[in-house]
Amino acid sequence: MFYSWRRSPVTVVATVVALALILMALFAPLIAPYNPFDPSSLNLMDGFTPPATKAAFTDNWFLMGADHQGRDVLSSIMYGSRISLLVGVLATLLAMSLGIALGLTAGYNGGVIDAVIMRIADIQLSFPAILIALLIFGIARGVIPASQQENMAIWVLILAIGLSNWAQFARTVRGATMVEREKDYVSAARIMGVHPILILIRHILPNVLGPVLVIGTIGLALAIIEEATLSYLGVGVPPTQPSLGTLIRIGQQFLFSGEWWILFFPGVTLVLLALSVNLLGDWLRDALNPRLR
Repeated sequence: MFYSWRRSPVTVVATVVALALILMALFAPLIAPYNPFDPSSLNLMDGFTPPATKAAFTDNWFLMGADHQGRDVLSSIMYGSRISLLVGVLATLLAMSLGIALGLTAGYNGGVIDAVIMRIADIQLSFPAILIALLIFGIARGVIPASQQENMAIWVLILAIGLSNWAQFARTVRGATMVEREKDYVSAARIMGVHPILILIRHILPNVLGPVLVIGTIGLALAIIEEATLSYLGVGVPPTQPSLGTLIRIGQQFLFSGEWWILFFPGVTLVLLALSVNLLGDWLRDALNPRLR
């Protein structure tokens, strides 16, 4: 895999870009020039400062400019990327866990259980994931008390995105499980009296993880975009903890008034993050494909 990675310049560049953005988000409290979400450190007189310009009324200097509240756009991107990555990673892990569990169950047992799980997956796949996420998000917000909605918004968003993307994992794992369950090592485990759950976990699961990792990598990019879409629509994370999607929604309000940098830089960051992760997923798919070796 390292040989394949080294011989692909596009993959190397994608890896460098993804690592840079991830490290920037992880160490935002240490390397960000300002804390954009600390009201005591904001100055409205710094609002709408252009990129690479010193503020007119203070000594602050903003590499990527400042927004309407005087927040440093670069620092906002660093902190906003943390939210986007957190939601994307946890939502992908939730979808992957649920899809693997249901796919193993359906593929190994077959019969009615298989038919029920796959029909539910087919119904969900017939609708766009963003609509499923909006439905789940709305139901969850209706159940949670109004006083707790802002505190639980991120977790509700993770739940909504995760539950809207499990079906593709389940279908992939189910197909691979149906192939593996007919092999000799699974038959030998049954004859030895190994419990079906142990057969699934110890024997079948390690042999079906290859395609799952590929889908998970690509699904991470899609989850980040889905989170940004929901936040752009105003149903994502609260404004006090904006993600990249929220920053784009805020910047869109000032695009036609000349403050282009408020939208441009968060949008470019989102594109680079999603594109680099997607390219890594494409490379991983080719690297794990035995027909291409």
